[in-house]
Amino acid sequence: MSDPREYALGTNAAEIVRLGVQHRLWGAQAFSIWERANFRAGHTLLDVGCGPGYTSFDLAGVVTSTGRIVAIDLSEMYIEHLKQRQQLLGGTTIDARVGDVQKLELPKESFDGAYQRWTLCFVKDPEAVVSGVAHALTRGGAFAIQDYVNYEGILLAPETEPFRRFIRVVAEAWRDRGGDTEIGLHLPAMLAKHGLTPVEISPVHRIARPGSQLWTWPTIFIETYAPKLVEEGRLTAAEHAALVEDWSEHTKDPNAFFVSPPMVDIIAVKR
Repeated sequence: MSDPREYALGTNAAEIVRLGVQHRLWGAQAFSIWERANFRAGHTLLDVGCGPGYTSFDLAGVVTSTGRIVAIDLSEMYIEHLKQRQQLLGGTTIDARVGDVQKLELPKESFDGAYQRWTLCFVKDPEAVVSGVAHALTRGGAFAIQDYVNYEGILLAPETEPFRRFIRVVAEAWRDRGGDTEIGLHLPAMLAKHGLTPVEISPVHRIARPGSQLWTWPTIFIETYAPKLVEEGRLTAAEHAALVEDWSEHTKDPNAFFVSPPMVDIIAVKR
């Protein structure tokens, strides 16, 4: 039986590295939504499902030494990684905690804002997360969200079966653990139900070509997660080999391109 604290995509050293690469590649989009949500110096912000803390450290820079970040994640390994990095940096304004974001028990109206990226899509009870965040936000506080609306809408050109098969299996594994690959479709109504008014809903779509920085994102995902799917019996060794060969051929093709899964940016404000 898998550890309930393990991420759907794994909780290990390789995943810490992959998450770091992912954060750097999507950092500009994160900083953009933080600015639009008016996160600023002096704020107390909640990092929901912080993982190893890459986002937490960037948010700490936004709020400066006059603010505070509370970073919560279920993985003891990831929180320990975050705390070790804090020690190396000589201390920060981050309060890192092991905890289930579906069971937030935070003081009422104690946060100026909250942020999550690719957390609501993985938890079994996203509404519990939204409810907990809504309770903790001050009036006028913003919940900034970046998440998928259709994970299986990911595209690769030229289109091939090994990659499509891989994406289908990833989505199936995700849903089997209680996740929602289309969570973005349900969030506006869910937020409104808990007193958070969506003031922005905007699309996030990116295209990568071989040799670009963003091409690294699917590349490292295939390298780290496909073997896990083989271990779980979801992909055969032959399917894995075909996927690796297929991706290698696309990487050498100057006419190939990859379209990221359709996502949304949502900023919801507590009235």
